[in-house]
Amino acid sequence: MKLITEMLETDVEFITEAKEDGGKNYFIEGVFMQGNIKNRNGRMYPMETLMKEVKRYNKEYVEQNRAYGELGHPQGPTINLERVSHMIKDLHQDGNNVMGKAKIMTETPMGKIVKNLMDEGAKLGVSSRGMGTLKPGRDGTNMVQSDFQLATAADIVADPSAPNAFVEGIMEGVEWLQIDDRWVPQYIEETQEMIRKVSKKNLQEAKIAAFERFLKQL
Repeated sequence: MKLITEMLETDVEFITEAKEDGGKNYFIEGVFMQGNIKNRNGRMYPMETLMKEVKRYNKEYVEQNRAYGELGHPQGPTINLERVSHMIKDLHQDGNNVMGKAKIMTETPMGKIVKNLMDEGAKLGVSSRGMGTLKPGRDGTNMVQSDFQLATAADIVADPSAPNAFVEGIMEGVEWLQIDDRWVPQYIEETQEMIRKVSKKNLQEAKIAAFERFLKQL
């Protein structure tokens, strides 16, 4: 499967709630994902596929207080705990939108950055990150298939209303393989190109090198 990221043009709202000790809790809230609509990346998420995965994600992550998101654009499908900035507390359907709410973890390094940005009035948005396969349609739409899995419903990113804010999926040319709870890159296209270029004499060595590279990811 390939890594798919989507940045929405819709802005998220900032919310602060007073704590008993006089401090504040920080939240972001708004549209986290959208279905049944062709986005500017040319992809469409059938609502049935999206909500099936949201239901699983809610049960296995949100309800278990382990639905984390990061600050910025991560380079892979796994959550890096050193870059966690928030915890997703709610995901629910509203028409063709998936609405979400996330609490900023203000004591983590990245959470502190988000808190300071919010205090300064910065505009921030969210970007979903998941794994799945795509099937081209007749009108040029790439349909996200039923094997779609969320890595996170929301990473926090810069102003999504900026020109060309929609981003292509990071490392879409790389196939990822799930082993237990980890995703490892397969570099299929790169490996195929490398093997095509070697001579017959060195073909076996190239295959061994590709296999050893894969093993190092395990």
